[in-house]
Amino acid sequence: MALACLALCGCGNLAVWMPSSGPSTQRVADAGQPASSAGIQLVDVSDAVARKVLASQRRSLFSEAFGSSAAVGRVGAGDVIEVSIWEAPPANLFGAATVDARTGASGARMTTLPDQMVNSAGTINVPFAGAIKAADQSPQEIEASIGAALKAKANQPQVLVRVIRNASSNVTVVGEVANSLRMPLTAKGERLLDALAAAGGVRTPVGKTTLQITRGSQVQSLPLDSIIQDPKQNIPLQAGDVITALTQPLSFTVLGATGKNEELNFEVQGISLAQALARAGGLQDQRADAQGLFIFRFEDPAALLSSTDAQGRALPTTPEGKVPVVYRVDLKDPAMFFVAQGFPIRNKDVLYVSNAPAAELQKFLNIMSSIVFPIYNLRTLTN
Repeated sequence: MALACLALCGCGNLAVWMPSSGPSTQRVADAGQPASSAGIQLVDVSDAVARKVLASQRRSLFSEAFGSSAAVGRVGAGDVIEVSIWEAPPANLFGAATVDARTGASGARMTTLPDQMVNSAGTINVPFAGAIKAADQSPQEIEASIGAALKAKANQPQVLVRVIRNASSNVTVVGEVANSLRMPLTAKGERLLDALAAAGGVRTPVGKTTLQITRGSQVQSLPLDSIIQDPKQNIPLQAGDVITALTQPLSFTVLGATGKNEELNFEVQGISLAQALARAGGLQDQRADAQGLFIFRFEDPAALLSSTDAQGRALPTTPEGKVPVVYRVDLKDPAMFFVAQGFPIRNKDVLYVSNAPAAELQKFLNIMSSIVFPIYNLRTLTN
């Protein structure tokens, strides 16, 4: 009885020397106090906090970043094109006249020029027309330019331009695909999943794959399953796009009074706090403090409700511009189970559940009983 009273009176000191899996609920709360030098922000999770965190990690959709309009097919340097020219009789600026096989009458004169590669200056040469700009032009625009240059020299010239070999309008597909490739774009207007199919698909499960598009200086990424589920994200491709299939291992670490302590992987579309707790085996009923669930995270300042502390000072940040934050969750509040379904878990989060004060006392009593009872039994045997 004396030992039990001593334990009850000195519970605050028990945590100093008692074995434990981590800090107590009070120690974590103390680390988040303004007087603490650690610079840790302690945030109680609520519906407003969960909504702010969720909004801060929203990714830009491909349809928002790149638009959904198909690119007009353009000729570029290195492309090989064919130019055919027709003239109305009796002029014969180009070649011989075509003959109608049924009537034997001469028709329009047609000449097909030798295939030409668009040079580094972006031009081709056409007899009697000179250098014609071809780069960054559509075949129809090149036809119009040649026709205008020959208008005063040929009789009613008509021009047809065909792209024989496409060397400039391509997209590149790399990463976790069956075959990396450069896919030429056609007038059909190939889309993102067309390029992925041309590369033989991804080598990893869809739920663990992210697609990244690099277009000029823009770089955006989305989970592959989100693209499949939302047809708007299957955007038309443009020349020069680089598509990278990525498999990035995402995980969080769970410690303390939970069903298991380990690093757990999750899918690229993310999981909620409720799902994370379920994967960790839930809280241990004999040990856990339901009011002592904490998420340790280096957070983006934009995810916090306030950019200053209680004294109005700017929050301390790491060299990467992140704020060390501890989110505290009270699972004794039934409403918190609804909030936990919307609170997102992020890569490299540490989920920790502290021991209940009664569990610490129980450990102390077990230690004392392991000392007292052998002595008592020895005394009994001696007597």
